[in-house]
Amino acid sequence: MKEYGIDAIPIDHEKLDDWRNSLRGVQFLHRPTNLLIFGAIDDLWQNSNGELLVVDYKSTSIYEKITSLDKEWHKGYKRQMEIYQWLIRQNDYKVSDTGYFLYCNGNSNRERFDARLEFVLTIIPHVGSDSWVEGLIFEIEKCLRESTPPKPSSDCEYCAYRHAISGYNISNI
Repeated sequence: MKEYGIDAIPIDHEKLDDWRNSLRGVQFLHRPTNLLIFGAIDDLWQNSNGELLVVDYKSTSIYEKITSLDKEWHKGYKRQMEIYQWLIRQNDYKVSDTGYFLYCNGNSNRERFDARLEFVLTIIPHVGSDSWVEGLIFEIEKCLRESTPPKPSSDCEYCAYRHAISGYNISNI
């Protein structure tokens, strides 16, 4: 924390074990839609103002140094963190708009592996906004109540995956 100038310390929150559990996570029943929204966080810090800070761990092994989350696919990481922030707020906790990504980048520039993995750790702050989350929950509920599924979208990774495998037969293996 000192190295990065972060006003926070890791905390041992009474619900942290549940909130980390991928089968339980942080939960909130959104009463207008009756949808149970949940997600499993990686870690939780607390600043000197008593606010909770969501921390999400990411790992990769790329040659470039990770200094920001500005790639197109990083938008999903940011949305994920903002949902976590929203969930904890809905459970009546004071949550900072700032969360942190602790990025572990496997050092693949070494001349030899020698049965040892080395990582470069980077902490990247993200000032989030969860103002979009509830609107999305209403959109999800509307979609779930439709009698037919939505049309495929070129922006949807799942749709692209389904299209890519549509002619694939697993028995050909």
